[in-house]
Amino acid sequence: MTIRAVVWGENIHERTNEVVASIYPEGMHTTIANALKADPGISASTATLEQPEHGLPESRLAETDVLVWWGHKDHGAVADEVVERVARRVWEGMGLIVLH
Repeated sequence: MTIRAVVWGENIHERTNEVVASIYPEGMHTTIANALKADPGISASTATLEQPEHGLPESRLAETDVLVWWGHKDHGAVADEVVERVARRVWEGMGLIVLH
């Protein structure tokens, strides 16, 4: 069985800090997802803060086994309805790994 992971990232540092952008040109979230994809048992995709519904619509979360959440700079920008949606999926059994 393949583990379906979504790596969520704010994607702020990568766009606003030249040093971070030079280290993670595709974003930290993509770097993490690519590392997970090295395991043939994991299917990993990404989502970011600036996407509609922060890249986490109900349908996508319903198909997610593990959400990896990378947040640092702008937690307050995450819409309450998305937070509630994620919390509900965690209570339903979706795994959650929170990074800072």
